[in-house]
Amino acid sequence: MYTDSWKKYTGLAAVAVGGGIVFLTRMRQKICRENGWHVPYGPYEAFLKRPFDIVMGGVTLVLAGPLLALTAWLVKIRLGTPVMFVQERPGLHGCLFRIYKFRTMTHQQGKDGKLLPDEDRLDSFGKKLRGASLDELPELINILKGDMSFVGPRPLLAEYLPRYTIRQRHRHDVRPGLTGRAQVSGRNSLSWDAKFEEDLKYVRRITFLGDMGILCRTVLTVFQKDGISSGTNVTMESFTGTDASGAAHR
Repeated sequence: MYTDSWKKYTGLAAVAVGGGIVFLTRMRQKICRENGWHVPYGPYEAFLKRPFDIVMGGVTLVLAGPLLALTAWLVKIRLGTPVMFVQERPGLHGCLFRIYKFRTMTHQQGKDGKLLPDEDRLDSFGKKLRGASLDELPELINILKGDMSFVGPRPLLAEYLPRYTIRQRHRHDVRPGLTGRAQVSGRNSLSWDAKFEEDLKYVRRITFLGDMGILCRTVLTVFQKDGISSGTNVTMESFTGTDASGAAHR
């Protein structure tokens, strides 16, 4: 009898909690819709995605601690100091934040004192770091700080902000991610048009199963080393805007 009562009250509690989450989600969606803000797709995006990032980010940072230390040591030996690459990138609502990555390029300069092109400063060591995505590991700090999420549109250069169309700017309606739909759909081999379309598809429908699928596909992409370069550049050509026909050009 005690077991039956426990099951009954546990079931009622689960129904109450579930109903409360659904109610609060709908209330939040209503408020966002009335104010013209980004409307969360469901309970996961509305209330659970950020706590998931904090817990998973903390656990991953602890487990990856030795790998972070080893990578930092190798970068110092091969590329010198500073070990970290820090740059301002646009995040949620286009607000700038400082992203942390391991350096992958040398500081080689030409006779004019300016840095050489990326392809001349990215040596075999840097290519290996990028190919294994080890240069991205310090972004776990950005996730814990709330600048980023595990999954979302990748944070691009700040100079691109004024070049976006109104529609493209919606990629900043959510936190940028360590990985995203574009990264598991071709990475740098995708055109800018295709990348933005993948970003916008993600923003419109954020679910727990969707995020888990992207994270699993990211692991496969890293091991297969897919899409590291664009085919014409060691990384990706600069985004210079979208023409009148709506096509993004380089």
